[in-house]
Amino acid sequence: MTTIKLYNTKARAKQVLEPLDPQNVRMYVCGPTVYDRAHLGNARPVIVFDVLYRLLRHVYGPDHVTYVRNFTDVDDKINARAIENVGKGGDVNAEIARITGMTTQWFLDDMGALGALEPDAMPRATQYIGQMIAMIEGLIAKGHAYEAEGHVLFAVESYKDYGRLSGRSVDDMIAGARVEVAPYKRNPMDFVLWKPSSDDLPGWDSPWGRGRPGWHIECSAMSYELLGESFDIHGGGNDLMFPHHENEIAQSCCAHPEGGFAQIWMHNEMLQVEGRKMSKSLGNFFTVHDLLEQGYPGEVIRFVFLSTHYRKPMDWTAEKAREAEATLRKWRTMTDGVEAGKVAAPVLQALSDDLNTAGAVTELHKLAASGDAATLKASAEIMGLLSEAQGAWAAAPEVDLSGLETLLSEARETAMQTKDFTEVDRLKTLLIDAGVEVRMSKDGVELIPGAGFDPAKLEGLE
Repeated sequence: MTTIKLYNTKARAKQVLEPLDPQNVRMYVCGPTVYDRAHLGNARPVIVFDVLYRLLRHVYGPDHVTYVRNFTDVDDKINARAIENVGKGGDVNAEIARITGMTTQWFLDDMGALGALEPDAMPRATQYIGQMIAMIEGLIAKGHAYEAEGHVLFAVESYKDYGRLSGRSVDDMIAGARVEVAPYKRNPMDFVLWKPSSDDLPGWDSPWGRGRPGWHIECSAMSYELLGESFDIHGGGNDLMFPHHENEIAQSCCAHPEGGFAQIWMHNEMLQVEGRKMSKSLGNFFTVHDLLEQGYPGEVIRFVFLSTHYRKPMDWTAEKAREAEATLRKWRTMTDGVEAGKVAAPVLQALSDDLNTAGAVTELHKLAASGDAATLKASAEIMGLLSEAQGAWAAAPEVDLSGLETLLSEARETAMQTKDFTEVDRLKTLLIDAGVEVRMSKDGVELIPGAGFDPAKLEGLE
């Protein structure tokens, strides 16, 4: 059987995946808080762990892998959005139900467009409130949590390994973190397991009064219920390492000391856009839906993501998207009507070495160059590429750009004589803005409709 090695954040090293039960390899990945569209950064862990899910299914068999990814549908951000939408005196709870239902479906639709398989279970936090209350009661009974002014807090000092995942001491974390200062906390780092809730906001009856759970207890309760006290892999973005994952470990290991919780912790790096941190103020903030609406095929977006190792920062650029589209068009033409063969050993080897998708993409290029279409197709499919379901976009747009090719060629000839390339640059800018790839060589000019091609932007250009 193929040996899979994964980088374990907790151990700071690659480790061989040795499933607790090879008949049921179990993975939990933190999902979205559903109050808005998923942005491009939210898509990275989905794609990363989708490839790992596919790899595990390939190695152990589809019936022997359980993948759980949750939806957080009770949260202060959701409440704030609902209050903002309905205003004072409106039905906040009804608006919360509408927002969470709508944005959950948006998420599923957008991730499906990126070729992500749906996990085996997608629990919603509100479905597991009873389990959360039971876990909190157990933590109080064991001396790891305490009630104070309607809140229940986890006592960080009661868990000696707190900070091991992120590699920081409690003192360092207090100094460097923005912790909620509250007079009822015994320690500034103690975190909320349960908090009071007013009548106009979501709440449930509990031994500590009407309230709602803290964020961290949600994942601990859901993973325990669906995967048990010990499972194989826990994943998410590295922004979740502290405090979310650190707190999950503390409360889960204290609630179920006989278990080991997650054996391997995996974290993907963050995403940039055109070399800069994604930010609304910089004008480079995109949701997945934005890019799909702009005409970028989901498969192209996925290919760009897979071209960078998950533990390295990823930079989304329009140029990378154009290159990815051109590559996928060639590969789809090459494999059209071809029955998939076997996954190439070098591709499987790359994926099994800490999910090295960048290395696997390099191997796909080699397969394409060799002309082995059957192996290329099978090897791409294990990465969620070249599937029939994802292929509709690749049909070339029916548009005649020969007139514009002539126009640009003539402008270039004139520019070569006059040394004034103003008109050439103007035409190229307009074409690129319309989603046309411009290729100029000594043999002439070639225009190729690409991702986001918009013929309307070319009207009146000839």
